[in-house]
Amino acid sequence: MYQPLLTTRYLTSRMIPLLAVAAVALCVALVIVVISVMTGFLDMVRNSGRTLMGDVVVDYPLHGIPDYERLIALMTAKPEIDAATPVVDTWGLLRMPYPAGDAKESTQVQIWGIDPVSFSQVTGFDESLQWEAVPPGTASGMRTQAIDRHAEELILALDQESKQRLLTMTDDGALEGADTQVIDKLIDGQQFQDWRARLQSLSSTPELLREAIGEERWAVLHSDLPRLLDDRLVLEEGRTLLRNGEPAMVSGLHVSRGNRRTRQGTYEIEGNGYWWMPRFDAILTTIPITSRGGLNDEPQSIRLPFANEFASGVFLIDKTRVMVPLESAQKLTELQSRKGRLNGEIVERPARATKILVRASEGVTPYELKVVVRDTYAEFEQTHSPDAHWAPPAMRSGSGPEVRTWEEQNADFIGPVEKERELMRTLFSIIYLVCGALIVAIFWAIVYEKTRDIGILRSVGASRSGIVMIFLLYGLFVGVLGALAGIGLGWLVTSNMETIHESLSMPPMWLGVALLILAAIFAIMTFRASRTGRLLPVLLGSLGTLTVGGLGIAELLVRQAGGIVLWDPSVYYFTEVPNTVDWPSALITAGGAVLCSVLAAAIPAAKAADIDPIGALRYE
Repeated sequence: MYQPLLTTRYLTSRMIPLLAVAAVALCVALVIVVISVMTGFLDMVRNSGRTLMGDVVVDYPLHGIPDYERLIALMTAKPEIDAATPVVDTWGLLRMPYPAGDAKESTQVQIWGIDPVSFSQVTGFDESLQWEAVPPGTASGMRTQAIDRHAEELILALDQESKQRLLTMTDDGALEGADTQVIDKLIDGQQFQDWRARLQSLSSTPELLREAIGEERWAVLHSDLPRLLDDRLVLEEGRTLLRNGEPAMVSGLHVSRGNRRTRQGTYEIEGNGYWWMPRFDAILTTIPITSRGGLNDEPQSIRLPFANEFASGVFLIDKTRVMVPLESAQKLTELQSRKGRLNGEIVERPARATKILVRASEGVTPYELKVVVRDTYAEFEQTHSPDAHWAPPAMRSGSGPEVRTWEEQNADFIGPVEKERELMRTLFSIIYLVCGALIVAIFWAIVYEKTRDIGILRSVGASRSGIVMIFLLYGLFVGVLGALAGIGLGWLVTSNMETIHESLSMPPMWLGVALLILAAIFAIMTFRASRTGRLLPVLLGSLGTLTVGGLGIAELLVRQAGGIVLWDPSVYYFTEVPNTVDWPSALITAGGAVLCSVLAAAIPAAKAADIDPIGALRYE
């Protein structure tokens, strides 16, 4: 039982084993952080696919699936299917409300025509809406414009008492207690533009403006701005794709250039809130596809107001997609219900949808759902009326609709990301070779240092295997301690990735100052050590001064430059930084580190076992 005793003694009596523990810990932490970020990125891809399109997609682009309402009714009658929704998917051009000649006046967008109620049931779209109320800066600007539009009506309706209140408020109370004749004289001297300017100056303080003009004129002022009177309308109109009762669209947060993402990950509206999209209209234009697959000569356009904006968390989606009412998209693509001529007769052609998104019931996997959806579509094919002038596209024809799970739909993206993760896992695992080499070097030095001790052990009867076991236990303890420390460090870094990102985006001033003060303390200590004539304290102090001082200067320079953005959503697709530890990979990594430590310790252990006891006793 002398092996554990000596192993513990070697671990606790010298500082050099801590270098091996630190090496193992850093290797483990590095691999855990890298693999966890890659796994989090992959999970985001998978979760976003399911959130954006449900569990299974029935896809028949261009021509669309007719009588999709009956198909959806058949689907939702199945216990395995929780909800289904139709989508018309096409690409078009969105003419933004920017000034004429602006380089970003028009942008290419993916248009999704949706039924907002069933679409939210499948994807949770209603939870992705960005704006719950009119932003304060935007509200002030909208109220200023409304005052300008209704100025004549408002000013003509002001009575003497209202004008007195308005004068008092806009003069910051300077007229409080003033003589009535003085105030009346001031009122008589006010021109139309003066009253309008006074009203507009109160646009940022709605309570004062409301008091100044009274309830009746307040209602007139907001007659075309109902969202300023009821904040709930902003969310409600986004959920229903309506604005003031008319069809409207909801665009991705990055479709507009007015939403600027800050380095901290929040959003600011350009122009002090002026470029808030839900206050504007825009024109959507697309070119429909003919029944023969060609392009229609006449592009279709529609003007729609913005009702809200959505943030899916996927940058590519938020930059290119707009949601419009299903009927509006059907008109743009000429997939709406309409009359046509067939065999000399005028017949009614049903409306069509290019996608059906399906959500599975609880406990049903996407692959089980896929089978149910295929069977349901086969039933849909067989039960359509034989007298109808149309027929659903046959799935078994090879050119009919495709039924795919959300993972199959995104296979072109998910597959490469999985391979990249495994490649990163392999590449970063090579670092264990460096860690193992360091352990071999440290243990080899310990063997030479303990040569005389090994000779004494052998002379009193210790076997070769006993000597080997001492150093194997030594390597095991180093590996276990390093792995545990690495897991803790990896968890600490990964779980605080968002905080680290925010700190780097705008480093705090106090951190740079604190580092420079610490560097100054090291410099003073180094100077004092230099007077003793000892070289090691001077060398260590100089390295500490340069390292800490360099970090402090770098931190201040980074702050001066505006910070560093490590996670750019335009590059990594997602707006959030993955911050969840991949625990299965973390445990495998820790186990690999322990195994590597033991194997690395075996080489110096064998060297120790081969030491001649007599020669070792003579070793100085």
